[in-house]
Amino acid sequence: MQLTYLLPAPMHVTPLGETEMRRRADLLKQWAGDDTRITVTAVDRGPASVESAYEEYLAVPAMGTALRRAEHDGADAVVLGCFGDPGLDGLREIASSPVVGPAAAAMSLACTLGHRFTVVTVADGVRPLLRRIAWETGVLDALHEVRSVELSVLALNSDHDAAYAALRSECANALAAGEADTLVLGCMSMGFLGAAERLTAELGVPVINPIRAAIHHAQTLHRMGLSHSRRAYPRPPALADDVVDTGLLREAEHPMEVTA
Repeated sequence: MQLTYLLPAPMHVTPLGETEMRRRADLLKQWAGDDTRITVTAVDRGPASVESAYEEYLAVPAMGTALRRAEHDGADAVVLGCFGDPGLDGLREIASSPVVGPAAAAMSLACTLGHRFTVVTVADGVRPLLRRIAWETGVLDALHEVRSVELSVLALNSDHDAAYAALRSECANALAAGEADTLVLGCMSMGFLGAAERLTAELGVPVINPIRAAIHHAQTLHRMGLSHSRRAYPRPPALADDVVDTGLLREAEHPMEVTA
């Protein structure tokens, strides 16, 4: 199959650069296996990272354009390259193939491995976003808590050893302080540390890498011939087949205010 890993940021013009994109592509290929062709696509405009709802909304238009291009080029499935699942519902509306959000995939998987799970993420500010995703995915009752290492996405990539130490410490604290029996890494950069397997062995509980959860979920959907329901994600009525924005947007020469 052909799988596109869609980054919501123009990573190639951030400090991470093309080198990090290639490193991630190599890891994705390793995890996906020889029967899956991986394409890592970075959008041409958007926030450097998605760590808030506002940044999520800024990222979505360019992601929509990139998704349509990926499908035109033969993608059998698209995995979103952000744990915030930016634009998941809207992107599914315009897609013909499965679109997988790593947070939804990882949280759903966690519910098959234990009774209560904790997400360990980057910063306190994303906690409301992740609780919203848990609610939308139908697993909020199983979410014990969301904890953070208080490192930015970019900081996670600058010193992998320090990032792993902070992540392990917070995962251990989560198990000591709460009722969680399963842990989910709440950031794709955490997943690309390759730490989940090591943490599972050291901590004695399942630690889920959201990237692998999303990739294997996408592969399963493709092999089963399944995709999202059009009843749940209906195609926008005004959407043309060739251009995403045709029929949907109107442009004025200037904004208008009316005061009463």
